[in-house]
Amino acid sequence: MSDLRAEENLLRRIADALDRLAPPGPDAIDWLSHPAYVWQGTATHAVPVLVAPALDLIQGIDAQKTAVTDNVARLAAGACAHDMLLWGARGMGKSALVRAAVAAAAAAHPGRIALVQAAADATLADLFNVLRGQSRNFLVLIDDLGFDAGDSEGPRKLRSWLEGGVEARPANVRLAVTSNRRAIVERHMREQDDPINPRDVVDDQLALADRFGLSLGFHACSQDDYLAIVSGYAAHYALDFDPADALEWSKRRGSRSGRIAWHYVTELAGRAGRGLF
Repeated sequence: MSDLRAEENLLRRIADALDRLAPPGPDAIDWLSHPAYVWQGTATHAVPVLVAPALDLIQGIDAQKTAVTDNVARLAAGACAHDMLLWGARGMGKSALVRAAVAAAAAAHPGRIALVQAAADATLADLFNVLRGQSRNFLVLIDDLGFDAGDSEGPRKLRSWLEGGVEARPANVRLAVTSNRRAIVERHMREQDDPINPRDVVDDQLALADRFGLSLGFHACSQDDYLAIVSGYAAHYALDFDPADALEWSKRRGSRSGRIAWHYVTELAGRAGRGLF
């Protein structure tokens, strides 16, 4: 009997040691219950509240707003929808518009769509495999994407994910990519120095952008657009502002954009001793 007890104790100690070396994995993610997720391959987590501005607060990009919201609404409804490339000036609301469009689509179609923020790395194929079996539609957001001039693997994978490759995203998933440049891949003037065909390299890089069914440019806003953005925020939060002061704020920062307008409105709220949320 003592030998049996000793053997049981030994087996228990071995099992405990193995548990310490290889602890249980994290709880499985419920892909049907949350509005958004952050995919990091080994550390995925659900986001209980999708923080996004109301669509009517997004000003100065009306055409882009209509195109993005319509496309995301189609995805939520289970209709054909495009992969999207949102490119252009910094601070003009590219990623905020994506979040707002998903929030609006989720309100119109409860439980039918979720946003997944991810990086354009090798684990994206694993994410597609996970989402493929879910009874829900997903918009995968790759924010602020850009490839170095010498990176050929990254653009190749992105082309494969978009269409044609064995790892292509499933039917219930679409990509939304934001970038400061339309070509996504870094470009240089020396690309024009090819003595055979100076357009070959440039055309190959732009072909990556052509894989997106919807490509939308976001440009630096005019003075009138900037003031309209500020006015919309100020009216929503019941804040008074002086247009001359708003313009001076933008001049000190060297640009006019939705982000600069939001910073100014935050300043207004601070001066008034108020919060915005």
